[in-house]
Amino acid sequence: MRIDKLLWFLRFAGSRGLAQGWVEEGHIRVNGRRIERCSAAVKVGDIMVLPTHGGVRVIEIVALPARRGPAPEAQGCYRVLDAAPLAPLARREIEP
Repeated sequence: MRIDKLLWFLRFAGSRGLAQGWVEEGHIRVNGRRIERCSAAVKVGDIMVLPTHGGVRVIEIVALPARRGPAPEAQGCYRVLDAAPLAPLARREIEP
């Protein structure tokens, strides 16, 4: 399945056009590779890294959706591996 269509079906993007822009800007990683083409294929078992407002979300695709259905249906197609917000940079103690 195309990555832009998947992001729209899984409700990470509000429209397919927004998903295409997100991908073309290079913000998405699939299995550790930066993706910049909307036609890039995604399959079951792939690990995706998605930027969010509060940090980064890492998900595993467990099923490919057949349509853009309700949110509970979309959430059943992926598993969140790490949704922790970005931690502030650790401050170093500077010794006098």
